[in-house]
Amino acid sequence: MNQTAVPFVDTHCPYCSLQCGMRLRGLPSGAALPVEVVERPDFPVNRGALCGKGHSAAAVLAPGTRLTTPLVRDAKGGPLREATWDEALDRAAAALAGTGERYGRDAVGVFGGGALTNEKAYLLGKFARVALRTANIDYNGRFCMSSAAAAHRNAFGLDRGLPFPLADVARTGCVILVGSNLADTMPPAVRYIREMQENGGSLVVVDPRRTRTADLADLHLAPAPGTDLALALGLLHLVIADGHVDAAFVASRTSGWEAARAAAMAHWPERVEAITGVPVAGLRRAVELFTAAGSGMILTARGPEQQSKGVDTVGAWINLCLATGRAGRPLSGYGCLTGQGNGQGGREHGQKADQLPGYRSISDPAARAHVAEVWGVDAGDLPGPGVSAYELLDSLGTEGGVRTLLLMGSNPVVSAPNARQVTSRIEALDTLIVCDVVLSETAALADVVLPSAQWAEETGTMTNLEGRVILRRAAVAPAGQARTDLHILHDLASRLGHEKGFPADPEEAFTELRAASAGGQADYSGIDYARIAAEDGVFWPCPAGEDDAPHPGTPRLFLDRFATPDGRARFADVSHRPAGEEPDAEYPLYLTTGRVLAQYQSGAQTRRTPELNRAAPGAFVELHPRLAERLGVVEGEALALTSRRGRATAPARITTGIRPDTVFMPFHWPGESRANSLTNDALDPQSRMPEFKVCAVRVERAVRVERAAPSGTDSTPGAGSALPEATR
Repeated sequence: MNQTAVPFVDTHCPYCSLQCGMRLRGLPSGAALPVEVVERPDFPVNRGALCGKGHSAAAVLAPGTRLTTPLVRDAKGGPLREATWDEALDRAAAALAGTGERYGRDAVGVFGGGALTNEKAYLLGKFARVALRTANIDYNGRFCMSSAAAAHRNAFGLDRGLPFPLADVARTGCVILVGSNLADTMPPAVRYIREMQENGGSLVVVDPRRTRTADLADLHLAPAPGTDLALALGLLHLVIADGHVDAAFVASRTSGWEAARAAAMAHWPERVEAITGVPVAGLRRAVELFTAAGSGMILTARGPEQQSKGVDTVGAWINLCLATGRAGRPLSGYGCLTGQGNGQGGREHGQKADQLPGYRSISDPAARAHVAEVWGVDAGDLPGPGVSAYELLDSLGTEGGVRTLLLMGSNPVVSAPNARQVTSRIEALDTLIVCDVVLSETAALADVVLPSAQWAEETGTMTNLEGRVILRRAAVAPAGQARTDLHILHDLASRLGHEKGFPADPEEAFTELRAASAGGQADYSGIDYARIAAEDGVFWPCPAGEDDAPHPGTPRLFLDRFATPDGRARFADVSHRPAGEEPDAEYPLYLTTGRVLAQYQSGAQTRRTPELNRAAPGAFVELHPRLAERLGVVEGEALALTSRRGRATAPARITTGIRPDTVFMPFHWPGESRANSLTNDALDPQSRMPEFKVCAVRVERAVRVERAAPSGTDSTPGAGSALPEATR
């Protein structure tokens, strides 16, 4: 392995949005790995604590685990073979240029990822709009917290995952945690919940399953999947009926209260119990805990957000915060637990179809003019908004759709909803170009594969769930022939006639990002690498200040006013409506999906880590004992789940910790155990978030279901020999 190790490098975990601080220690040449992970107790977010994924993160740097050489395919259906960088880049550039010339610029698409550094996200968006001049760019962060982002903007005028530091959680009086299994997805953050309880605070967990997080709760509410909106409205009804509205706060700092009040009063407790299955006594207890404390927070995650009514659902939970005066005050507020490592920064600087750097709207003439000036182009040459992530994927290979796709840091073959349909669309492309660190299930379908450097091999900034901009540092040189994504974008842009404007140096890219973001909502202009290193991260917005009085950054938002034109937070006028697909006679059960402790997202990296695979070797179907008895199923027996879109199989895991009308399946695995073969691609009308968290399924013993699977459901990569051995 080509490496130049240094003794210690302070950096951050490559996985979730906590972006835990860690230290990498270089190992002698000839060691199995180039570095080892060491705790870094001085970083304030995790204070040295790391989960198993963080501790084992260096394993993906092992030789033979990751991509180190460009690959190309000489003919559709033929094998991938090794190639030189010049051949691979020439092929990629020719496909991008040729498709645009033949079919129009929007026949070229770009799909990014929420794990890309801010510099890469920024230049990927610029590459799409300047080098390719296509409107068709979006990213997998659309599948993460886009519903919460839209609800944030609707209510507060600004979207940041947490409007306060995570440490504030330990000092609040009550947390309502909605649709988050924090103990499995962000274990180091659990310490703040425990500290809050030790300080006398209480935890209410809302989840259809009794997870490890729910085991920590003072109160667990288990609504039916897709009914979180009704639950929030029912709690607000009780707040009003029992006299817990903070009338002074509502009058002085909000608007839209009367419509929200009327909607809540139509969701009386008995009606909400009938919809959600949560007893009235549980509703009353939740309101008692939340309103009795002097402060409180509501934190949501993918559970309420990944629904076809996710924006309205999050809006209803924000309403509860506003009505009780639990927003815009110290130690209180609504926050979203962003999932992906750079889910926050990735959407702020240009990967989303409708946004330009600085969280600017691509449809705003002033925003276009500012960014165009930084980029040295005519604002009229910038494309308008494109379509959302799922709509982009669903257009691949179709008449009038995207014919050539550049994909960077994402694995939609496993992670997208209705994944069988998405896979068939990807296979229909004229050309697929993938930049990745491993040969993922999606990369295995590519015509050109460009090996990317990994987190420990490159420098760049990330923005964690708090809005804290932090710095990852390279500890070793890229392995083999791997190159950084910035280097790859620079080389592709040069071949497309843009020799300048796409720097391979991350600090140079960040300097340009700062200028492009200046004056926007996500203003990074007062942040630089030296300051991040000196301050353990800087909270945005942080505009450029005077040399002798730099802006301090903004750890806590909304304490004086909200970011709306009139400074008032806006209530959402929302009412309960059913999920996009409800159980019926043919598909009588709810399916909900999620993560497990030892795997991450599509599993492309964690499934290549022996320690994590020993802990979580494969998918499973979680079901209640009463359902298991009705099906005649025993623990470990193979089950088949069938929806209107596809079929998946996995062994049974029987537990009383789930509702009898609901089954759960983790989504980290491909092939026959691919949970997203089942999930619904119904989209939220505002955020365009797919409905991952609820769909209707039939569950049977696997030997009984061959007759029942929808046609074509077995044509999935990973189900057989379609993938190279390294991806199975």
